Amino acid sequence: MDGRDLVRAVKMVGSVQGMRAVRSAWRRRRADARALPPRGPERARVPGLLVGAEPGPGGGVVRFARSELRIRVAVGGAVFWSWDGAESLPSYALPGAAPEPDPRAGLEPDKDGGWQVVSERLTVAVSRHGAVELRTPGGVVLRRELPPRWWEPVGGGAARWVQRSEVPADARFFGLGGRAGGPRLRGGTYRLWNTDPGGRFGPGDDPLYLTMPVQLVVSDAGTHLAFHDNTWSGRVTLREGEEGAGSGHDRPGTCEVRMEGGPLRCWVVAGTPSRVLQGWTALTGAPALPPSWALGPQHARWGFDSEDEVRRMVAGYRERGLALSAVHLDIDHYDAHQVFTVDRERFPDLPRLAKELRADGVRLVSIVDPAVKATPGNAVFDSGREVGTAGAFVRDFQGRQVLGEVWPGECVYPDFTDPQVRQWWGKLYEERLAQGFSGVWHDMNEPVAFTGFGDPSLPRSARHALEGRGGDHREAHNVYGLTMAQAGYEGLRRLRPDERPFLFSRSGWAGMQRYGGTWSGDVATGWPGLRASLALVLGLGLCGVPYSGPDVGGFDGSPSPELYLRWFQLGAYLPLFRTHAAIDAGKREPWEFGPEVLGGARAALEERERLRPYFVTLAELARLTGAPYVRPLWWGASGDRALRECEDAFLLGDALLVAPVLECGSDRRAVRLPRGRWYDTATEEAYEGPGQVLLDAPLSRIPVLARAGAVLPVRGADGSTELEVWAPAAGRTGGGLVARDVGDGWTRSEVERFTSRLAGGRVVVERDGEEDLVTYPVRVRGLRAPTGPGQLL
Repeated sequence: MDGRDLVRAVKMVGSVQGMRAVRSAWRRRRADARALPPRGPERARVPGLLVGAEPGPGGGVVRFARSELRIRVAVGGAVFWSWDGAESLPSYALPGAAPEPDPRAGLEPDKDGGWQVVSERLTVAVSRHGAVELRTPGGVVLRRELPPRWWEPVGGGAARWVQRSEVPADARFFGLGGRAGGPRLRGGTYRLWNTDPGGRFGPGDDPLYLTMPVQLVVSDAGTHLAFHDNTWSGRVTLREGEEGAGSGHDRPGTCEVRMEGGPLRCWVVAGTPSRVLQGWTALTGAPALPPSWALGPQHARWGFDSEDEVRRMVAGYRERGLALSAVHLDIDHYDAHQVFTVDRERFPDLPRLAKELRADGVRLVSIVDPAVKATPGNAVFDSGREVGTAGAFVRDFQGRQVLGEVWPGECVYPDFTDPQVRQWWGKLYEERLAQGFSGVWHDMNEPVAFTGFGDPSLPRSARHALEGRGGDHREAHNVYGLTMAQAGYEGLRRLRPDERPFLFSRSGWAGMQRYGGTWSGDVATGWPGLRASLALVLGLGLCGVPYSGPDVGGFDGSPSPELYLRWFQLGAYLPLFRTHAAIDAGKREPWEFGPEVLGGARAALEERERLRPYFVTLAELARLTGAPYVRPLWWGASGDRALRECEDAFLLGDALLVAPVLECGSDRRAVRLPRGRWYDTATEEAYEGPGQVLLDAPLSRIPVLARAGAVLPVRGADGSTELEVWAPAAGRTGGGLVARDVGDGWTRSEVERFTSRLAGGRVVVERDGEEDLVTYPVRVRGLRAPTGPGQLL
């Protein structure tokens, strides 16, 4: 630490608190130095030569001179492999028991002295030296894992390891959680350590709040997802391949996973993108279904001065005829920033405010931070000390409570890896419900301790329960946000069993979708931040977290009117549609940016509300199949290399293609079309894909295209659901799914399937092959003649 670090700490949280933050950072470093001595001499190890094999259910064990490889194919097609006897459980990614082994898969001898496991979707081949190949049923290699290497401290302790892999030369990497530089992950190193970047971030910042060792790899050979189930700190180094490199041979793409400890184990799911996400969801749990009101527009601000200011803001929406579903209150509504309290001077009657807003169709959502002010007399702190035999809070290696500086001051941190602590924390949400809140958003839960420099986290030597196994923060850090989400979700469900909880979290890990969604965090205000917003939503969706969205307008700074509106237009087509800003970044209400922006924002809000039944359907399909609402253009055509390169547009479900404007001053933009006919929803002009077209993008709207034949549910003028059908091309059919909105309880929605076709010059819409079974009003669009094929630009 130097003088610049001290100045940065003081500027961040004020002089007194800044000095306490520096002291906290010094304590953390001293604790780690004492509890985590240098690793010292290490002994390198590789598996060695194959010495035998033992078949077992779904696969078996292949033994080498210095390790053993366990392989198991699960029912459903997922493949599990691990070294050194590691089992699939315990795992924070899996919601319960591991899937049953597939009795049809078995270990059998392979050529050249190796072994293989043949299953319906994948063949796993093991060489004599410990390389593992994953092949399609046709024998094409999807992924080749080279023999791993471990480094074990001579004096004992956690072994570091590295696993290198090769993928086809044309493969593209996606995933690894929320990455601002995605969604396609180009060559570089990506850290696996959930991190608050410190107030703002852009495309060049890594890591961010929600990392996970989940790669989605797309190539001509097929799509597969690889998940290294290990919560420790690590790094993933990627390098895309090159076809015809050097002497004409392909250079494969490479992936190197380095972990600082923990088991070497991996799950692989292969197939089409939709089948891969369905298999991943079957493995890690279905996404939580948000209540239907959470699919509408939401507004947050760090800086509501009073209840009356909240009322004035909501009245501003209503007076201008703007839709609004929820208002989010940030930490400034707390008493001195202490969680589960209320500033009674500025918010004297929150239950009354919540009741008024709810009568107007607006819900209140509360921020919840994990840090608890360590002051006797603080009810949360006092009750936490009574949990179990050692209290609820994280302790250091000497048994003392770990202290960190956060917004309330000197704080302690609940250990959410302890089931008793999760039970206690979940009960605390009763206070939020009593105040009239309908949902919560978790913040600062990487977790964060202000330092002003270095890693803003807890000591890596801090002790955690880890479900009774015991361990330290090196293993628990990345799942802190996930286990906090579990505590909150399960608590809300117990407290209000008839309502689906609404929860989203800044931090998390694999399996986060079981408890809710996430948002971008403090994305920087600017055009690069706008582009990063889309990258985060696409990347998280491919990792199994379908419900997410950015801070519309960016978190810091004041966006220009054009930037704000373009961000607003993008947000209107994302699952979580929420404006938000820092306390000193100005307001984010649409009317604050002038009449032209207000008109464009009104149009975006009206379209979002018109599409609400479609978002309800997408939410239900995400729960059933794992398919994200927002999908890359290659979702239905992963073999189309041009689509794999496209990162500035996306599919909303199967029916719509959204092309946001991501560059300043643009009033036209090129749009890459997948195969088939597509209609510009503003002009109803038709274009034929594959190809690229140049479309108008005036400030008032962004290009949105509908797939020919699509049947999608929309809200009609009278508020009821109707079917919007885009005319199919001659000789082709189309269709769509509709999930009815059954409210905010646990009643399962019936999913109806509709088809469309041209017959006798008119568009026929049927359900289950019968036109008479269609009970919704039908509106047909796109009957104009096509403009022509997409033109390459």
